[in-house]
Amino acid sequence: MKTNKTVGVMGGLGPMATVYFYDMVVRLTDASYDQDHIDMVITNRATTPDRTDFIIGKSDKSPANILIEDAKKLEAFGCSFLVITCNTAHYFYNEISSSVSIPTLNIIEETVKYAHEKGYKKLGILATTGNIQTKLYQNMCEKYSIDYLVLDDNRQQYIMDIIYKDIKSGKPANMGKFNLVVDYLKENNCDGAILGCTELSILKNDNDLDNDFYIDSLEVLARRTIVKSGKVDKCNDKIIV
Repeated sequence: MKTNKTVGVMGGLGPMATVYFYDMVVRLTDASYDQDHIDMVITNRATTPDRTDFIIGKSDKSPANILIEDAKKLEAFGCSFLVITCNTAHYFYNEISSSVSIPTLNIIEETVKYAHEKGYKKLGILATTGNIQTKLYQNMCEKYSIDYLVLDDNRQQYIMDIIYKDIKSGKPANMGKFNLVVDYLKENNCDGAILGCTELSILKNDNDLDNDFYIDSLEVLARRTIVKSGKVDKCNDKIIV
């Protein structure tokens, strides 16, 4: 008899991105009735200290202990594996994954691996400053032999303003700034852009950016989660985890 898998979702980083992730998993799972869907347990620890603020030295409040505590709670609940719905939180990935005995999917690696599978040659990395400074995506691109481009300070501030002043604040994203950044990536021969912050995944959804140029890290994580759960992704059942 096949054992059902329960996914532990480390969420609240931020809350709307967690909602969007759950919605995507439900919509993308090939299901005919309730029982075909994936069992999930979600922690929505919105009070987790900001990951970027800690990484860049703006705050001395580390989120590591809270992230580890939530991982252990999900394991104790009986989850089969974990996902973390925040790219920047993967700076603490090794600490989190080593604190539990169940697997933890890595959104950074799954996203770059997907880009590699699809044949992208040069990727623009759109992510928080904390993510960029710790080279999470840069190192992963090098692992998979993909060229990449990071933004200059001014354009990086555009992305940070979109993430923090717009989306995290419940406001529409400034698409003027976003499109200027995207134009810059294309002018520098990028054939794709990693949306390496879950708030940018919300931007893509809200603005209907259904374009092969954008690689939505949260969507990749949702699809990998479906397959790892033993279910079928209704849009693409060829993804390998």
